[in-house]
Amino acid sequence: MSGNAETTLGDLTFDVRVAGPPGGPPVVLLHGFPETARSWTAVARLLVRDGYRVIAPDQRGYSPGARPEGVGHYGISALAGDVIGLLDDFEIDQAHLVGHDWGAAVAWHTAAHHRDRVSTLTGFSVPHLAAYGWALREDDDQRARSSYIQLLRMEDKAESVLLEDDARRLRAMFDPSVDRDSVDHYVRTLSRPGALTAALNWYRAMSREWESTPPVQVPTTYVWSTGDSAIGSAAAERCHEFVDADYEFVVLPDVSHWIPEEAPAAAADAIRRRAGTAAGG
Repeated sequence: MSGNAETTLGDLTFDVRVAGPPGGPPVVLLHGFPETARSWTAVARLLVRDGYRVIAPDQRGYSPGARPEGVGHYGISALAGDVIGLLDDFEIDQAHLVGHDWGAAVAWHTAAHHRDRVSTLTGFSVPHLAAYGWALREDDDQRARSSYIQLLRMEDKAESVLLEDDARRLRAMFDPSVDRDSVDHYVRTLSRPGALTAALNWYRAMSREWESTPPVQVPTTYVWSTGDSAIGSAAAERCHEFVDADYEFVVLPDVSHWIPEEAPAAAADAIRRRAGTAAGG
């Protein structure tokens, strides 16, 4: 991405990557765990080429200046509030909202509760939170895929396990398709004092509130990949039940969980189609 900026929301300061023409249609890209806004680099380049203004923050816990202590600061409503604060700071009334992994979870919640600020929604990997919550409760396959969350919610133990031996287990979470320089960047970011704990607090703040997330009422595209080890088909295929608007379900065969980095052209195409449809293009 072409430039860096800072957004201050209360006593938190977020690092933000910005690219594209100031007057272009705004697209906000939200990263997942254990990444940063860098994960969107290839996708952003393609969107900027088409005239979009791309804004990609390092989210709460990932930006050094936005790392409050305590699990209570990392609930999904607070994370969505950061997105609204970002839009306010950039003086954007509405944006095309895009998220991957945990960023998708935040995007779903934001669109469900702040529909007036979201032009369109494109979610990658993680489906609507009610669909995911249902699958965690009812689907044996999804429970098995999500069993790793139990470790991530263990305070201190998870940090020790993930960072020991040059962060061997943290590095192993990534598919080989993810650029090794990027993996090194993510590991350096999360190895800084308090950073991994802050990122893991997203998991530790998870609650049944997810299952009561209202349906989304903005035009939505959900992209799921058959090689995703974390999200099974049950949750993905139920996602449409929680969208009360134009909806597209895109399946990428044989692509891993790390869609923005492994398949940036397909990701950018899904975003462009959704944003273009909303604009009548």
